Amino acid sequence: MLMSEQAKPLRAGVVGAGVFGGYHASKYVADERTEFIGVFDPVSDHSARLTQTHGGEVFSSLSALIEAADILTVASPAMFHHDAVSRALSAGRHVLVEKPVAASVSEGRDLVSLAKERELILQVGHQERFVFDAMGLFGELPRLKLLHARRMGTPSPRNLDVSVTLDLMIHDIDLVLALAGQGPRHIEAELKADRGGLGDHIYASLEFEDGFTATLESSRVAEVRDRVMLLGYEGGDQVEVDFLNKRFANEGALRLDPDFADAPQARDSLGANVGAFISAVLDPKARSVAASGSDGLLALETALRIDEAAGGDSRLS
Repeated sequence: MLMSEQAKPLRAGVVGAGVFGGYHASKYVADERTEFIGVFDPVSDHSARLTQTHGGEVFSSLSALIEAADILTVASPAMFHHDAVSRALSAGRHVLVEKPVAASVSEGRDLVSLAKERELILQVGHQERFVFDAMGLFGELPRLKLLHARRMGTPSPRNLDVSVTLDLMIHDIDLVLALAGQGPRHIEAELKADRGGLGDHIYASLEFEDGFTATLESSRVAEVRDRVMLLGYEGGDQVEVDFLNKRFANEGALRLDPDFADAPQARDSLGANVGAFISAVLDPKARSVAASGSDGLLALETALRIDEAAGGDSRLS
């Protein structure tokens, strides 16, 4: 659907009235191409609080929201993603689903297949891609040879039903896969801290067919937050990215944007992801670095392989 063919704003709904559901609702409210119509959440008090802030209607059922909407964000816990997304796609609705795309690889494959069959947009919430794009790291650069990423978080009550791999490391997994353009041929991993097998601190090494290697470390029991990534290129160029402070050190002659933090897609990567989703619905040929359903599936599959290699439990379902 091209913008010129759109008589009215797209009716946008949100499934899940948690923190991220509120973020997505606010982006739909702010975009003139969409009308935020409301939210469905099994906990009606959560829905009421969201609509008090962002407007819209509290829908009494998922079916009612799907019927009323043109596009949907699914921001519920991952174990419910398949049900909500598959029902929306089956009804002909485009969907932006928060990561991970589903609770299992088989469920993810089903969603990707359904979106392809119905010729619908299925996009996944891996929004840090937009920060990389603002830097210029998806541009024409020398061949990437190695990557080291460290993503450390302090203890939090959030997401304790899944491993740290699916909670935190999946951000870096998606970036690595986007840069590599393929899945890893070999994975080694070590669980450094856990609670009953559910990983809280994990280290992983990924090897790719072209010789590119990536080492990733993530923790949610660290004393301080720390999120950095070092990228090494053929010829000796290196870039060190500080995600928390949105800056990088460019040790070489790579053509990157030192002022990337001022770009809208870096300042508000979630908003950029929602905006890209809307653009893709209106014009499927629009250029985007957003993660497709297939991209989200590969990130999920890689994360689960890492947990399996470490002998841990992902605990998604």
